[in-house]
Amino acid sequence: MSELSEFHDVRFPLSVAFGATGGPERRNEIISLTSGREKRNARTAHSRRRYDAGTGVRSLADLYEVISFFEARRGSLHGFRFRDPFDMKSCQPDQAVNAADQSLGSGDGTKRRFSLCKTYGSGAQAYMRPIRKPLLSTLVVAINGVTANTWEFDDDTGDIVFAPGSVPPGGAQVTAGYEFDVPVRFDTDSLSASLTAFKAGQFPAIPLLEVRL
Repeated sequence: MSELSEFHDVRFPLSVAFGATGGPERRNEIISLTSGREKRNARTAHSRRRYDAGTGVRSLADLYEVISFFEARRGSLHGFRFRDPFDMKSCQPDQAVNAADQSLGSGDGTKRRFSLCKTYGSGAQAYMRPIRKPLLSTLVVAINGVTANTWEFDDDTGDIVFAPGSVPPGGAQVTAGYEFDVPVRFDTDSLSASLTAFKAGQFPAIPLLEVRL
């Protein structure tokens, strides 16, 4: 169940997003033992991203656009799309999206659904991040390296769903490439702006927090 009452499928202003700061946050519990060693536990399976979009405001026009967007989302009530300036593709930021970028798993002859994800690292330590808001116009899928077109994207689950007659055969590798946005909400119910501060180069804080859908 979504932690939001509703998600607005609109994107935060790009001109402001590309100047934002922030990144992933982990919640780990660290206990110091009497031996001097530490016991560490991950409190959550997935990281959560936080951003400050205030650093991306460069003009009064930008500030007005953000205020308008904030009002339309009713503050923190509704989530929306945000383009992470540092991590927005299935590949490296300076590379072009390719259908072989990310492995979604192997076919078994009956499985139709494959969850869209992005893997960080390799081997047993790799982290698999669910991707829920791809840019559909960039999403490409392949089976054993051959581009596949008989599929749909299920926005409710984040799955690639193959048509009944196009199920990947047993052992076939399903891969995908895409650009994507992060689902976020405003992490505040008030925006405090001052013209005097703005003219002095002091930008208002605009905190954004990733949400799970």
